Amino acid sequence: MNKTSQQNTTTDASGASVIHTQAHSSGLQQVPQLVPVSPGGGGKAVPPSKQGKKNSFVDRNSDEYRQRRERNNMAVKKSRLKSKQKAQDTLQRVNQLKEENERLEAKIKLLTKELSVLKDLFLEHAHNFADNVQPVGTETTTTNPENSGQ
Repeated sequence: MNKTSQQNTTTDASGASVIHTQAHSSGLQQVPQLVPVSPGGGGKAVPPSKQGKKNSFVDRNSDEYRQRRERNNMAVKKSRLKSKQKAQDTLQRVNQLKEENERLEAKIKLLTKELSVLKDLFLEHAHNFADNVQPVGTETTTTNPENSGQ
């Protein structure tokens, strides 16, 4: 530290050390630092949601407790029903896709057979057409009698 700044360390309610620094005449600044309160350290940090509930006594006979439990029970039921419905929807979708896949595979087989038949017909027709056509070099030429006298 230089000579113009001062530091004071205090501990707040959560157990974190807060360093107060005064530089020149600018006032105090709070800088939180994580310093273990226990000398051994190594403890787990408590989430903020659980800090306030640590020392509170729960009266299981109170109306507030019963209402919270009922709301929680309804939320759990709703969540489980939603999960079950999602699983059923997924299973139904899987079955639909399996049926569609089977239909498409049957259509592929049918179209493959049809393609094979059409290919065979085309090749047979092409072969017959080739047999009926004379080769280009072997054509017989006929002379036109009108042109022969000229």
